[in-house]
Amino acid sequence: MVTKLNLPTSITDEKLRDLYKEMWLIRYFDEKVDQFFAKGLIHGTTHLCVGQEASAAGSIAVLEPRDKIVSTHRGHGHCISKEGDVNKMMAELFGRETGYCKGKGGSMHIADVEKGNLGANGIVGGGIPLAVGAALTSKMRNEDYVVLCFFGDGASNEGSFHESVNLAAIWDLPVVFICENNQYGMSGPVKDMTRVEHIADRAKAYGIPGEIVDGCDMIDIMNSVDNAVRRAREGGGPTLIEMKTYRWKGHSKSDAKKYRTREEENEWRAKDGIKRFKEALIASGVLTEDEAKALQKEANQEIEEAVRFAEASPEPSIDTLEEDVYA
Repeated sequence: MVTKLNLPTSITDEKLRDLYKEMWLIRYFDEKVDQFFAKGLIHGTTHLCVGQEASAAGSIAVLEPRDKIVSTHRGHGHCISKEGDVNKMMAELFGRETGYCKGKGGSMHIADVEKGNLGANGIVGGGIPLAVGAALTSKMRNEDYVVLCFFGDGASNEGSFHESVNLAAIWDLPVVFICENNQYGMSGPVKDMTRVEHIADRAKAYGIPGEIVDGCDMIDIMNSVDNAVRRAREGGGPTLIEMKTYRWKGHSKSDAKKYRTREEENEWRAKDGIKRFKEALIASGVLTEDEAKALQKEANQEIEEAVRFAEASPEPSIDTLEEDVYA
């Protein structure tokens, strides 16, 4: 029996197949980064989004090319979903000249302005006012683009969050605030950091819609974000969407995850967004099991090629070390 998927009209069967491969690109990219960091070949810290693939892929899937995103310190998935070049991304993490920032920015500073990715940010909550500024630009210049603003649960306690959401609300700016609630701000559980049960409830204080979404369910994510984007584009103002998700890895590569249990991790792994999306696509007749395996293999091959590209790329010349760097 074929199950019909309830999807935004812009999402075709071809797009769904691309999204399935994209989710594997995100996972394989971060798993490869994990391996090479452990070997000492990637320097600086990294924040991996393994387990959060649906949040990035599903949200960005409903955007138009002119729309923008603002990312976080855990931003590899956002960059890939906004048509980022995995070769340039991997080269950047390897500190090579062919990277997005010529090897000088690392994991938390990747941006691709031409594709509408206004950048990751190493400051918790630092991207939120930037997203509001971009949305204000869109409105003042009548450029008709919408901004997706990603941030974590910890950022919702920063002053930048409250000031920015308030400003976006009173000016009806075309921005969608997406809180990727992965249950922990560094080593602290959300329940110990925030008194409200749901971060989305904070939308009431600013007079805007707040919605809670299963952050591992691609279908729910696409429908929720699509509605918010259309509302913003039509002049209805911002929406706050809280995506309940989970990072499988530690906060960063220096995190041993001693603050959570194996049982909790297994419970969330059972909700794997990639697995659930595959099951939905097969049940709807969009994919067969063999086609799913082929797309997964293609994604793996692209990431392996990105590694080869990065390893073969030159390191920045000592003569250019001070170029493009603020001091």
